[in-house]
Amino acid sequence: MTKFFKPNKIFAITSRAPKYVLFLFVVVLSIGLTEALILSPEDYKQSHAVRIMYVHVPAAWIALGTFSSLTLFSIGSFVFKNKYFSLISKSLAPSGFVFNIIALITGSIWGKPTWGTWWAWDARITSMLILALFYAMYLLAWRIYEGKEYVVKITSMIAILGAINVPIIKFSVDWWNTLHQSSSVNILSDTSIHISMLIPLGIMTAAFALFSLLIFLMKYNTELIKIKNKGLDRL
Repeated sequence: MTKFFKPNKIFAITSRAPKYVLFLFVVVLSIGLTEALILSPEDYKQSHAVRIMYVHVPAAWIALGTFSSLTLFSIGSFVFKNKYFSLISKSLAPSGFVFNIIALITGSIWGKPTWGTWWAWDARITSMLILALFYAMYLLAWRIYEGKEYVVKITSMIAILGAINVPIIKFSVDWWNTLHQSSSVNILSDTSIHISMLIPLGIMTAAFALFSLLIFLMKYNTELIKIKNKGLDRL
């Protein structure tokens, strides 16, 4: 099993992947932007300001999903002492942080025409800001303690603590009276958003997921190159 995880074998696969992912990303993003900016209808209340949703919502979803995945791999690396899991979680963090920041910025831009303010200490906004801080702490911990044996323990603890915030973000609109409306897209119950808006939202989410994968692969390949440069064939 460990033979499969040798950096040379992994890099032979992952080094080729980015160009294909980039191609798919450009195609899907082009379709998504056409649907979101041209073909989808304007909202009867928010008018064209609703189109910010097609960037804001997918970015938030990707940020939450990435942190959840990062946490699972961090737990795996901590419990099972699997250094390949820590390498994956470390490589996931940059893309999640980028999309977290995008979600905060686009949310602020969307808030001005709809709520009349750039920022409000709304439960969901505040919890998303806290998530960004956990992302920043996680990345900073790798930068400060990289090379030390206890870096996996420190980063895993940050990830686990940060994961507590994920369900708070998800259910904040249900637990508290917030400016945010309740979820319009639900897996286990009826989705209230119209299909004409749901389709471009799904396509843009797919495009952002591909871009997140692209960032991950670039970071992961960089880490593999570092291992190869140290003359190691495995961690």
